[in-house]
Amino acid sequence: MYKNYLNDLVEEGQLPGAVLFVSKNNETKCHQSFGAFLDTNSMKQSVYENTIFDVASLTKVVATLPALLLLASKKEIDLNDDVHSFLPDFKYKDISLTQLLQHTAGLPADLAYQDRMQPRDVYSEILNTKLEYTPATKTLYSDLGMILLGKVIEKVTRQSLNVFVEEHIFKPWGLHETTYLLPDEKKPLAASTEWYEDHYIQGDVHDEKAYQLYGVSGSAGVFSTAKDIHTFASYCLDPEKQHVIPPEYLRSASMHRQHNRGLGFEVCSGQGESLSIGDLWPIGSFGHTGFTGTSVWINPSDQLIVTLLTNSIHLGRQSTIKSIRKKLHSLIYSTYM
Repeated sequence: MYKNYLNDLVEEGQLPGAVLFVSKNNETKCHQSFGAFLDTNSMKQSVYENTIFDVASLTKVVATLPALLLLASKKEIDLNDDVHSFLPDFKYKDISLTQLLQHTAGLPADLAYQDRMQPRDVYSEILNTKLEYTPATKTLYSDLGMILLGKVIEKVTRQSLNVFVEEHIFKPWGLHETTYLLPDEKKPLAASTEWYEDHYIQGDVHDEKAYQLYGVSGSAGVFSTAKDIHTFASYCLDPEKQHVIPPEYLRSASMHRQHNRGLGFEVCSGQGESLSIGDLWPIGSFGHTGFTGTSVWINPSDQLIVTLLTNSIHLGRQSTIKSIRKKLHSLIYSTYM
């Protein structure tokens, strides 16, 4: 039923293409591609199971979060440390790394929109941004905090974020198709995102801030496949399957803290607004979404993982991906529960 739903969306022009990976109890139930896209030369290309996607904000949990957990497990940082102790130019001295991860730091959601090709100093803008609310009093999802966390990782490791996560997270976890800065030879294998000026963006990061940060950001910039994202999710579901991060650290990230958030992840608490998985998934389910049309959700109680990679932004920024996610995840849950 859910496969038919995706096929119908493609045929109706509501989605350009997608790859869906579903597993239950460590058994693959679906790994299938749908649809097509126009490449940077406006030539139609089919989506395949190994098509590479700009995963956008999945970067926050696939790269930035595990890097911080690894550093914390090695006692190179403490997640309760103040951001200011690592980034002295950050003027707020009582905001912790944990608050950035939980999106409770008081930072605004984003910077003002600016054309991707117009030069700007994103990091300096963030350092000069005023808080919108008193830290720890509410939750406001913010790209800015995750960008700061990427800078903290670079400061502590003395490596660029992309190099550190490649060496210490992606390769050890076997995420061989997951990377920042997609090599030129692999760009034709990537699903195009948005139309810009006279072509579709293909193989270059879509997010404007990440683009100005030379493609490497704690908030966005990673490219991956559905299989790799599913592998990542399987480690989050069963942390003992991997040996990079101590299981208790990885498990702590998916525990509910407040306002449907854990560390980095969204976590269903049964309170507040409906999440992107709809209303059927149980309390304790956790995951994340990406602006380009990506998502990964994990249901620990039923051992269910759903990875959906799409380039819905290909159709413009007014796509129906939010409602699509809710219906698709409800259909999948109904199928296997």
